[in-house]
Amino acid sequence: MDTSAFDFELPGGLIAQHAVEPRDRSRLMVVRRASGSWEHRVFAELPDLLGPGDVLVRNNTRVIPARLVGVREGTGGRWEGLYLRALADGSWEILAKTRGRPRIGERVVVGSGLGLVLEGQLGEGRWAVRPDSTEDAGRLLEAHGLVPLPPYIRKGVEASGDRARYQTVYAEVPGSVAAPTAGLHFTPEVFDRLDRRGVARVDVTLHVGIGTFRPIEAERIEDHVLHAERAEVTPEAAEALNRRKAEGGRIVAVGTTSARTLETAAASGRFEPFEAETALYLRPGHDFRGVDALLTNFHLPRSSLLVLVSALAGVDLIRAAYEEAVRREYRFYSYGDAMLIL
Repeated sequence: MDTSAFDFELPGGLIAQHAVEPRDRSRLMVVRRASGSWEHRVFAELPDLLGPGDVLVRNNTRVIPARLVGVREGTGGRWEGLYLRALADGSWEILAKTRGRPRIGERVVVGSGLGLVLEGQLGEGRWAVRPDSTEDAGRLLEAHGLVPLPPYIRKGVEASGDRARYQTVYAEVPGSVAAPTAGLHFTPEVFDRLDRRGVARVDVTLHVGIGTFRPIEAERIEDHVLHAERAEVTPEAAEALNRRKAEGGRIVAVGTTSARTLETAAASGRFEPFEAETALYLRPGHDFRGVDALLTNFHLPRSSLLVLVSALAGVDLIRAAYEEAVRREYRFYSYGDAMLIL
């Protein structure tokens, strides 16, 4: 399928630069597949749209302060990196950006004084670096790292409040370099109302990686390759989902990351527990076995995320809904408004 089918014009002023407060006051477009229609609501009204038997599936990953900014010790030049993971030998895998040509053995200083020695190139801008501290990577990042905002939000520059706001209220398992943004709209008050409505909750985990915002550069969407991301569905979660499914309840994925995790787990037709990397790429024609409805944000043109929502709701319906969202000046991307596909 031609990638141009997933392109659209978006005025720059609709790209949200700051999050709405309180969280649940963001707008919510409700798209109904059966009728090909939509309506305009507020996120706080979500409990009115769900009911007993439904189950919300949340991604409980926690964003780590993975953005590292510092200077090259020898030249004084600016250096910036994105922490990706700790390697088996204690070094870190970093996606680095700097002017000039860094050399193996060079030292950079980030944050409030953490030294990193460049040990080797890993390809595609990635480096193995070794911190000059044996302290746990999570503690070092908390002390020296910044919120890894995507570049379309204030060019990635952290502002006051971002450390709490670019995080769901139910974030639990550290590991993501980007937020599962559909979950950013929830508040404890919304969850209280969902509880009273009899809507269940099940948590899964997918640690969001660097490929999330990468546009599709191939001419055909089938030629795009997703980066693998670590995901987990526990036996308890799989059992709860299978039980709800058998009772006729709807499985409502909170975000595209939850949707990919659910479809990976339900490949056999039943939810199976797993803990492994998934590179599942959901495209039009996919037979959804784990997801009945999807809560999501408004996505970038020519992105795998836009392809995913189109796979669930239909290319034509999503294109029309996005045109309506632009006309109505919905706020787009990570700090933007939400869409519920029923």
